[in-house]
Amino acid sequence: MMTLDTFRQSLAERGPPSGLDTALQGLWWAGAGDWDRAHALAQQREGDPRCDLLHAYLHRQEGDAGNAHYWYRRAGRSAGAGSLQEEWDALATEFLARPAGA
Repeated sequence: MMTLDTFRQSLAERGPPSGLDTALQGLWWAGAGDWDRAHALAQQREGDPRCDLLHAYLHRQEGDAGNAHYWYRRAGRSAGAGSLQEEWDALATEFLARPAGA
């Protein structure tokens, strides 16, 4: 199982590690600074709570609070709190600990 540190270190690579689900791939691209690619992945799986949560985070990162709140509600979550880095770390920890479909 991949750890947060391993996931974070993988950001130095050219692409995400193999075997990641869509939400983790999107989170990886967000961490690597490619918002557009991350957003495209979140949009691929709208309705999946993990991807909706990623979508919320991305719009928060973008500075679009209204759109972010919409996606947090769709994901059944409260709006992100703390820094964007803290939220990225929390999402990565959650997604890594609970694989999609588990």
